[in-house]
Amino acid sequence: MFRLDALKEFIEKYVKIITEMVEVDVEIVDYKLRRITGSGIFTKGILDNKQVSNRRIFIETLKTGKPQISIANVDIDKAENIEITTPIILGTNVIGVIGMISSSKKSKVEIGKHVEKYKELLEQIAEFITLKALEYEEDKDKQAMVSMLEIIIRNMDEGAVIINNEGKINTINRSAKKQLKINRIIANERILIQPTGDMINNNKEYVIRIGENINTVIGNIFKVPENPIYDKVLLFRDMKQVQSNLYAMTSTISAKKIENIIGKSKKTLNLKKSLVKIAKSDSTVLVNGESGTGKEMVAAAIWQSSDRANKRFVTINCAAIPEDALERELFGYVKGVFSGDNSNGKIGKFELANNGVIFLDEIDAVPLYLQSKLLRVIQDKKVTRIGSNQVIPLNIRIIAATNKDLRKLIAENKFREDLYYRLNVIPLYISPLRERKEDIEELIYYFLDYYRKQFSKNFYKIEDDALDILKNYSWPGNVRELENSVEYMVNMMEDGIISVNSIPKNIIGINEKRKIEEMKISTLASLEKKEIEKAIEIYGDTTEGKKKAAKALGIGIATLYRKL
Repeated sequence: MFRLDALKEFIEKYVKIITEMVEVDVEIVDYKLRRITGSGIFTKGILDNKQVSNRRIFIETLKTGKPQISIANVDIDKAENIEITTPIILGTNVIGVIGMISSSKKSKVEIGKHVEKYKELLEQIAEFITLKALEYEEDKDKQAMVSMLEIIIRNMDEGAVIINNEGKINTINRSAKKQLKINRIIANERILIQPTGDMINNNKEYVIRIGENINTVIGNIFKVPENPIYDKVLLFRDMKQVQSNLYAMTSTISAKKIENIIGKSKKTLNLKKSLVKIAKSDSTVLVNGESGTGKEMVAAAIWQSSDRANKRFVTINCAAIPEDALERELFGYVKGVFSGDNSNGKIGKFELANNGVIFLDEIDAVPLYLQSKLLRVIQDKKVTRIGSNQVIPLNIRIIAATNKDLRKLIAENKFREDLYYRLNVIPLYISPLRERKEDIEELIYYFLDYYRKQFSKNFYKIEDDALDILKNYSWPGNVRELENSVEYMVNMMEDGIISVNSIPKNIIGINEKRKIEEMKISTLASLEKKEIEKAIEIYGDTTEGKKKAAKALGIGIATLYRKL
């Protein structure tokens, strides 16, 4: 059986590292429970009676060869503390045990929150001691392993690969195998590392290949100086994991499926039928509708009901980002292209949405010079970060939205016609709320239920005259205005009842004005003009649109042209 005391000096260094990193007491014993080294309460040579209870968890670890987590009552103000032990295994033999116990209230809380993290730390140190024991038996270089192990311990959340002078893997840690989706045992396999030339978030990007596994990662390579065996250490994070973490930090989407979209009007039901068909496709969609009609909700419903529902849904409001920053947000950039806060490089929205769906809201706000680049990305299905030569293939569905008439912008040379046709493969129109009044009551009760729960308030009823005012209001701000108004009413209601007094004053004022307007008599000519204008707005100013408008008005196309 290997004697751990032969590695006493080596082991003491790692005990010191751990105790400096975290306020814990550490003990390492051999297979006969003889202490090799320890810190804090474990610095005495002989165990006293108060420490004998500690032996049980060490004995269990030696017996089972498995890590143990326990609550130990050690004399630290007579408080219970978390203790973790891990076996040190050489071949088939347990040659010792490494254990840590919280030595302060602060460390008890910290370890309690991250038990698995510290368990993994001990397991890695146990692996390193085992490696050192093998190295000792074979009389290999000691100092190189010390430096490499220190690097890996301090970056234990990262993937780590130790590469020898033959370009083969000497050691690969658990995080690296997980990120690279490698399940097999890695033993002296060749690793190929190819830098792409890009730097993102202060790290270099590499394509690495181990056998049939090919992955893109970002990280750094550390050269091991003057060593006959070890050449370098690669520390990295998988690019997909980096993207996933970034998406998790930035995504705030709360998506509904198509069947959960609220509304029973004919226009809403027809919209839902169209969405079911659209969701099955990968074609680009252009959503048109007034501000506040729910364009992003519709886009998210398409995503949630599609085959890409388990992929990312990335949104960007093109009007909310300054022109000079929009290109960087869409396409990303590499380190060194920009100065100041932008110097470290960034992943763009197209790259982040790869394999999923990207929603380009207010697409009309994209400046002309950028529209040509956007068109190339859509046509070629690939993107290049600013300042990079690396081409990133895209498998992505694009949904764009606008509340403007893009054809009018094309005529004014403010929007590219070729981009319009690329986006308008599947046009989708969302009617304003004033044209689907049957939806208003259902939406009111939906938002009432949501905000009464948010504010922990009881709701009893809406008085009939109040509901009548809300149903007959024109809602120029559409669903967004309706939601804001309901939130206001829930705050203002008394005894769980929403009355006329609970309704925002601007709605009451407009309602009174509408009643006065309804009392006025309009001329037949003005009524005719109003209906013709409405028909053209609904069906469009194209030849086909005018034919449909004439049919809806019940007049011939020639009559419509004359009246226009």
